[in-house]
Amino acid sequence: METIRKDISGFIIENIEAHSSDIVPFTAQHFGISRQRAHAYIHRLIKQGKIIKTGKTRASHYYSITGKVIQFSEKIRPGLAEDRVWTQYARPKLISLPENVYRICNYGFSEIYNNAIDHSNGKVIFTRIETDNENVVITIMDNGIGIFEKIQKALSLDSIRESILHLSKGKFTTDPSKHTGEGIFFTSRMFDSFSILSSDMYYTFKDEDWFLSHERREDFGKGTFIRMIISTSTKKTANEIMNKYADSEIGFGKTIVAVKLSSDSDDPHVSRSQAKRLLMGLDRFRQIILDFKRVEVIGPAFVDEVFRVFQTEHPEIKIEYINASPDLEAMIQRIRPTT
Repeated sequence: METIRKDISGFIIENIEAHSSDIVPFTAQHFGISRQRAHAYIHRLIKQGKIIKTGKTRASHYYSITGKVIQFSEKIRPGLAEDRVWTQYARPKLISLPENVYRICNYGFSEIYNNAIDHSNGKVIFTRIETDNENVVITIMDNGIGIFEKIQKALSLDSIRESILHLSKGKFTTDPSKHTGEGIFFTSRMFDSFSILSSDMYYTFKDEDWFLSHERREDFGKGTFIRMIISTSTKKTANEIMNKYADSEIGFGKTIVAVKLSSDSDDPHVSRSQAKRLLMGLDRFRQIILDFKRVEVIGPAFVDEVFRVFQTEHPEIKIEYINASPDLEAMIQRIRPTT
């Protein structure tokens, strides 16, 4: 009897990835047993922590915790909580990872899933978690308004691109009563690659750099698609990333701003209005690092607004810059007041 039980349990574990939706009838047919008995074996494996069940009744799927993939969807409803979803589905799948990787996955999943619950105005959240010997890939999608469009409406911005700029700064949220706006900033820096697709704009933060393009996915419509990738062998930790941007008095006190995101390629950074849009919300920080990578032209009014007017109004804020070309460097040094 024990041998038969091991044979059936082993068969289920071995075939569950290819038959996540029909493992019960597949097992019953293979061994010539009833579906009820096959269900009993499945239930035992779930209790033993070897299998994860998602969905209900005919929508049920089963996954081995040692398999490569688990995916599930949840309706956005009162009482839906990211920590419970993590504990039920993601934690059993990822608990065997190195602790630092597990903690980063826990932080990123919780922040992004909670954002979808509270901000998306959608009806469903779909999640897919993939693991192999090299990487963990977490994908979270909702069918709501779309994160970039929501920010654009909240701030009355002219373009989706500006939404991405403000989101990338950190400390921005459309609901300050519930959120600090720090989650996406830190998550994007903890993971090796962090991508958002929304409103046909695809934004990726990777290796301390950002990439932006127009893109569509055939399997994704309106809403927000977020993908996070991290190496299973990374040595970085969540605390290390947070401390990098910490201030002893105000906590999250440092940010790096991609200046290029504040203007399109055919609209050089020349005006005070552009500078003011770039600086929006940055008075919440103690240290600002402006990244001029891929910026070819800036005008004296833009530089004056950033490095003289704003700095004079906020002498307590330290403004630095990186990746400026020799021409941009000369412009900044010529206009920036000497101390």
